[in-house]
Amino acid sequence: VQLQASGGGLVQAGGSLTLSCAHSGTSSRFNYMAWYRQAPGKQRELVATITSGGITDYADAAKGRFTISRDSAKNTVYLQMSSLKPEDTAIYYCNAVLRVTNYWGQGTQVTVSS
Repeated sequence: VQLQASGGGLVQAGGSLTLSCAHSGTSSRFNYMAWYRQAPGKQRELVATITSGGITDYADAAKGRFTISRDSAKNTVYLQMSSLKPEDTAIYYCNAVLRVTNYWGQGTQVTVSS
């Protein structure tokens, strides 16, 4: 399984970004896919998940501002982020779980300036 995250960048507070995670294989074969993030000096934390059935869930910090979705035809999972805050600054990682195995993408940097 290969995951390729992209779409990060520098944005001002209040702005928006959409991250993409292109993956090999079809989304439906994964138990779920997720976005995590890791800020400097902090542990990696879960941001959002989407199951093979399309059920989504969000960390409290992401609720109401972030949306996880997928395009099965493109084998891509997205994270739409709006109303970004400086505390959203982190490396964002795409994750996929197939049975009991975790797969990770390489991460994409998101920097939110105040």
